[in-house]
Amino acid sequence: MLRIEDITFAIDGRRLFEGASATIPAGHKVGFVGPNGAGKTTLFKLIREEMPLESGTITLPNRARIGGVAQEVPASATSLLDTVLEADTERAALLADTSTDPARIADVQARLADIDAWSAEARAATILKGLGFDSAAQARPCSDFSGGWRMRVALAAVLFSAPDLLLLDEPTNYLDLEGAVWLESYLARYPHTVLIISHDRGLLNRAVGSILHLEAKQLKLYTGGYDDFAKARVAQRAVQAAAAKKQADQRAHLESFVRRFKAKATKAKQAQSRVKALEKMEIITPPEETAKRRFTFPQPGPLSPPIVNIENGAVGYGDAPVLRKLNLRIDQDDRIALLGKNGEGKSTLTKLISGRLAAMEGRMVTAKKLKIGYFAQHQLDDLHADQTPLEHLQAERPSTAPKDLRAKLAGFGLGADQADVVVGKLSGGQKARLSLLLATLDAPHLLILDEPTNHLDMESREALVAALNTFEGAVILVSHDEHILSLVADRLWLVKDGAVRPFEEDLTSYRALILETSGKGASKGKAKAKTDATPKAPKPSRDQILAARADVRKCEARLEKLTEMSEKLQKKLADPDIYEDARRGERETWQAKYAEVEEALMRAEALWLSAGEALETLEGHI
Repeated sequence: MLRIEDITFAIDGRRLFEGASATIPAGHKVGFVGPNGAGKTTLFKLIREEMPLESGTITLPNRARIGGVAQEVPASATSLLDTVLEADTERAALLADTSTDPARIADVQARLADIDAWSAEARAATILKGLGFDSAAQARPCSDFSGGWRMRVALAAVLFSAPDLLLLDEPTNYLDLEGAVWLESYLARYPHTVLIISHDRGLLNRAVGSILHLEAKQLKLYTGGYDDFAKARVAQRAVQAAAAKKQADQRAHLESFVRRFKAKATKAKQAQSRVKALEKMEIITPPEETAKRRFTFPQPGPLSPPIVNIENGAVGYGDAPVLRKLNLRIDQDDRIALLGKNGEGKSTLTKLISGRLAAMEGRMVTAKKLKIGYFAQHQLDDLHADQTPLEHLQAERPSTAPKDLRAKLAGFGLGADQADVVVGKLSGGQKARLSLLLATLDAPHLLILDEPTNHLDMESREALVAALNTFEGAVILVSHDEHILSLVADRLWLVKDGAVRPFEEDLTSYRALILETSGKGASKGKAKAKTDATPKAPKPSRDQILAARADVRKCEARLEKLTEMSEKLQKKLADPDIYEDARRGERETWQAKYAEVEEALMRAEALWLSAGEALETLEGHI
């Protein structure tokens, strides 16, 4: 259990936490959300004791191991597989033990068996495969891979080490959609506690069971995924706003009475009592308005279709084509999402369409006067760190009045406070906004976005969706954020095996295909290991099968009962009234009961799965 009690902490005089508390039960998967800059990453550092608290305590069970991804693995000559295996330091130390003492050798072998050391390579390989590394890549040295790919190796290493508390800070930012889907599935099955900072709505709905919210220097734990949290927040804000309005009306009435009658002797006593009532009244603060996040894309003029047409095209680098036999058409009303693993050629295709790469074969025709806007993550590094956003725009529009340029910046959420700050001091989200503004400055007919959301918070992502859906040009979108793809794209192109083809099904089907493909690989590996290592089992008796079926039925009944209890408690905790201060004790009681039921539910699910597997095994030997 992670217990955060009454913590207070400030950086450079800015208070991030003030008397904040939260308790996360062991084994829970929790999404950590809040505005950019609120202090989420700082809390991770406080948990890891990288910074000293001003006051309060953060406690974990004795000898609990904390793991996270702080930086990419070094560009060493060590293979990816060995790098991940080295993350299990106990296994590495035991294997390196050269003792000749028979008792010590026996102890080492027993401990290796206890930690399942002999399956370590298979487990590490499975994790690396899920994150996009095939068998050949796993054997290559880390130095062969770029920083983004080495971040994946670092993530694989921490997942393999299986710490008791796993802290992940925006892990999907360096994954493709395939890797993000795999990670969601892996985290949902992870046996220990997970606290994950993310703005990926899909991940927060599918991989976690609770949301920890940081706002106004306080922490609050909500049950359910992100959508449940959002509904609860709306309800709470409505109750708080109504209470604040009611109190404001009461205060206005009392103040009006005091003003009218404080000078009249006959009413002076009553007026004085109302003054005392005003003084005693505890002010209810109305909920703060959510900071406005917006993007204002300039609208292009119409062009005759198609705006891009490629016939029998090929594109690549040097003499090596990456994509061949391209027959693609883009119209101005298209919304296209590119699907496929990293390394298959999605970015290569966007560079061809945007004119950054020339076609090696075939014919590519674009509409006259076609303007293309292009955004990619690496462009954030191309911004001038010593120049302000206003100076960036002045370089592009030297004859435009500064007030008009400031208006354009404001249209992308960069107000007066950010317009004159050098880029080097801006947040990642603010840099992304500036790059998006520069990409759309000429009102492009085609907007190509390669992972535009990596540095954007939840509100900014929703604002980007709204802007894209009102944009009158074509959009080509590459993103690991399935939620955004589902809201923006109406056509799917799959980039795979050197070709680009329409994917006729929807994103849900594509997600199922990813999980099915990774599941088949794991199943084959398990089946082979079982065949190689396990002798044929004897035929089970009828009584054994009947007993196994009875176990399954008992587990199912237990699951049904616990699920019903969980749903009742969720309804109880979804009631906005229970979050009033006067009902804090009652709320904490229900939350504790819900945590107990959820933990029991997890154990019951594990027993049910075990019973089902035992029954399948017995029936398979009939």
